[in-house]
Amino acid sequence: MPVRRLAVRVLVAGGTGAVLLLAEARPAWALATVPEVISNLRNWIVGISAGLATLFLTLGGARYLMASGDPGEVEAAKRALKAAAIGYGIAVLAPVITEVLQGIIGAEGNGGS
Repeated sequence: MPVRRLAVRVLVAGGTGAVLLLAEARPAWALATVPEVISNLRNWIVGISAGLATLFLTLGGARYLMASGDPGEVEAAKRALKAAAIGYGIAVLAPVITEVLQGIIGAEGNGGS
């Protein structure tokens, strides 16, 4: 019985020590800080906006080339090109939007503690 108690105590103490050491270092699965979340959000907004804008620019240009003077197709192409311009505008303004968001919630700058 005493050996068994000693083994349990060693395992509990070792496990507690391991938990404390792991809590000290920030593991990959830990929650991100607010500035990291905002930075990731900005990156997603820029990526998605630029990708969609490029798609609309390509479709609008192809539609315009294939319109053959049809006023309806030319208008559809112009709408697609306008949507592309708005998408690129959002992609360019995303860093400004996230800076304003950081200012509103009072988050520190890049990588703040």
